[in-house]
Amino acid sequence: MSVVIGGPTSSTPKPNKKVLADLKASILNPALTSHFQCWFYPPAAVRSLLPTGEVQDDRMWSLSCAEAALPGTSLATNELVNDFTGVTERHAYRRQYDTTSSFTFYVDHDYKIINFFEKWIGYITGDTGTPTNIQNDGRDINSLSPNYFYRVNFPTLYQTSIYIKKFEKDYERVLEYRFLKAYPISINSMPVTYEASSLLKCTVNFNFSRYVVETMNNTPVMGPLPVVNFPLGFGGEIFTGDITTNPLVDIN
Repeated sequence: MSVVIGGPTSSTPKPNKKVLADLKASILNPALTSHFQCWFYPPAAVRSLLPTGEVQDDRMWSLSCAEAALPGTSLATNELVNDFTGVTERHAYRRQYDTTSSFTFYVDHDYKIINFFEKWIGYITGDTGTPTNIQNDGRDINSLSPNYFYRVNFPTLYQTSIYIKKFEKDYERVLEYRFLKAYPISINSMPVTYEASSLLKCTVNFNFSRYVVETMNNTPVMGPLPVVNFPLGFGGEIFTGDITTNPLVDIN
């Protein structure tokens, strides 16, 4: 049934009776918040800083993510007040995105989650070795030196793509959000106490430039991706990883 917009009379459907089957097929089959999956693919330079055995641990970071938020967006508008008497119009001229997205992780017994994001942020600010090789009065400058300094790396070296896949328990429809040029910008404080024990959680806030959303009809991948070798570009080293097999992942 077609609906005429802007006509003298409304052509919207008239109210009518609904049977239970109509409700089951529409509003009684809602999406649930507990079915989602996040994937984090750090750049190759960040992977090289992780201990042996954690480099290919993409699945652990994915399964440890307990909370996430689907991103928001808005339109910036320009206000027009003089075209029509008594009418204020707003016309869109730019699409705006959220500046950050937060992810909360369960911290494992070995603190791999905390170390992972600490090393990522440390690489961004050059805390991983670049300033420590500079000689000063016959001594190396390190993070404990009184004249310690750092130099931030180029964005293309620490930015990557991260993903949120929203699906339901039938695994038939997948809504994939891809965050472009993403990197961790902050780690929230994690209180500890001698009171009743609870799970330690780590919340990491990612900055990103924009996101794209795609609807797919396939089952989300749960296991690790196939392993391939590719050069890091640092002294001719060869890094064994799995992110090059995913065509959607940015390799910096």
